[in-house]
Amino acid sequence: MTDILRSKILIIYCIVLLCTSLSLFGLEDNANKGLLSLLNIILIIVPLFSLLFSTIYIYNSAEFIELLVSQPLQRKSIWLSFLVGLVLSLSLAFIVGIGIPVLLFQFNSIGLLLILVGVLLSVIFIAIALWAAVQIRDKAKGIGMAILLWIYFSLLFDGFVLFLLFQFAEYPLEKPMLLVSAFNPIDLGRILILLKLDISAMMGYTGAIFKDFFGTTMGLILAFIILGMWVFIPLYFSTRKFNRKDL
Repeated sequence: MTDILRSKILIIYCIVLLCTSLSLFGLEDNANKGLLSLLNIILIIVPLFSLLFSTIYIYNSAEFIELLVSQPLQRKSIWLSFLVGLVLSLSLAFIVGIGIPVLLFQFNSIGLLLILVGVLLSVIFIAIALWAAVQIRDKAKGIGMAILLWIYFSLLFDGFVLFLLFQFAEYPLEKPMLLVSAFNPIDLGRILILLKLDISAMMGYTGAIFKDFFGTTMGLILAFIILGMWVFIPLYFSTRKFNRKDL
């Protein structure tokens, strides 16, 4: 963690988030508008940086990992230690860069939910980055895979959903969309924030379905369980692969 916190890239990331957050809240007369503008940055920049930074860090630490593996240490402990170091460092940078301005300008349930979703997205994409890095030995291919994963979750998934809605427009797909949203943590985070901001009315009947489900306490708990699974599943497979991998 101390090694990661000394990284100039991480410091720049934190400063950029802080300046952007303060600028958005300063320019908007309504704090909710600033929060909505900040949401787009969280859903795009945070996953991208978490994926790329974590992937590159693991590849650059390859020799150090080999040294640790040669010591009387469990591989599982080594791998989870890298995860914890990355999670604590990137989460701290996110909380300083976005969390503090949000708490200053929007200290309520919406602001706290935004911070929680942002931290969860950081953790999720760190776990995905570890999985991608351990699966692919070549650094260039691994970084390319990380970028492709971000493009899929940020852009291609929404296009796929729109294609399904267009092709099956004659059928009631509102309830199946609840299940589809679980396959993308970015979309799930977006839905949770938009429902909390009461913008679901602009989403029509589909928004009403989402609000009836995710607007309840049980729906909110289920949403966070799904986000937790997005951390656990990639971490489980990456740890399993690392335990068996010939370094």
